[in-house]
Amino acid sequence: MAKFVVEFEYNVDRAGRQELHPAHAENLHRLARSGVLLLGGPLADENAGLLLYEVEDRAELQKVLDAEPYVQGGIVAATRIRQWSPGKGSWITEGRK
Repeated sequence: MAKFVVEFEYNVDRAGRQELHPAHAENLHRLARSGVLLLGGPLADENAGLLLYEVEDRAELQKVLDAEPYVQGGIVAATRIRQWSPGKGSWITEGRK
């Protein structure tokens, strides 16, 4: 499985996202329950959100992103995707040294 950090930059402010927010939140909860979304939330200093996904590959990630209500609603101005291989930190289990 591969981990990807995804940043969504929005073309509307928080108020402009409210109509789509319930569908967005439900989608994220569903992905979290299935183990696909590991973390997610807004960036405090930008009109953007950061999400960490774990999927089989980049093609599977694209399917997940294509189904995102904010993407489908046209309010994502830019998407930045980076594959990530975390190796250090308190969230890493001791056995992975």
